[in-house]
Amino acid sequence: RFQQVQSMMYDLMEWRSQLLSGTLPKDELKELKQKVTSKIDYGNKILELDLTVRDEDGNILDPDKTSVISLFHAHEEATNKITERIKEEMSKDQPDYASYSRMSSSPTHSLYVFVRNFVCRIGEDAELFMSLYDPQKLTIISENYLVRWGSRGFPKEIDMLNNLKVVFTDLGNKDLSRDKIYLVCQIVRVGRMDLKDSNSKKYTQGLRRPFGVAGN
Repeated sequence: RFQQVQSMMYDLMEWRSQLLSGTLPKDELKELKQKVTSKIDYGNKILELDLTVRDEDGNILDPDKTSVISLFHAHEEATNKITERIKEEMSKDQPDYASYSRMSSSPTHSLYVFVRNFVCRIGEDAELFMSLYDPQKLTIISENYLVRWGSRGFPKEIDMLNNLKVVFTDLGNKDLSRDKIYLVCQIVRVGRMDLKDSNSKKYTQGLRRPFGVAGN
């Protein structure tokens, strides 16, 4: 049982990396999501956990918005699919070590970033969006890390001072083989329409305006 769960977790970790990469076409993305939900449902079954019913896109059905009959048919269909999957797995004579080889050949890496300070003369609050960027393909290869910075030169959440840390995960050998990877910081000013406005009756507060960008 442990080897079964371990193999499934390796598959889910690999598929998660593909989903977060943001490089899959729409049809492949939908297909991969269905594979993920199918694997999760199968794992829950062999671990004797509750069965989750989903629609054709893999989304969990809301019992408050779905009729009893529809839920029953969804349960019945999900049970039949999982039963067939279990029969297929039991018919295999040899264990599947493909996930182990994939894991060993495609290890994941992480990048740890510690934001110590932000120095930029803005005069208003700012939002800092940090991400990893491939300059060759002109695309962002990670999720954004958001830091809200106050107009007085400190984080908006003052208790986060000296504790602004983030780990960019799920970087594979393919990412390490890129020619260059930049850590990009996009700066968004939050406040007046125009910094020159001084009369509080003439300008609007809380507007988000692009201010600058930096890379390393």
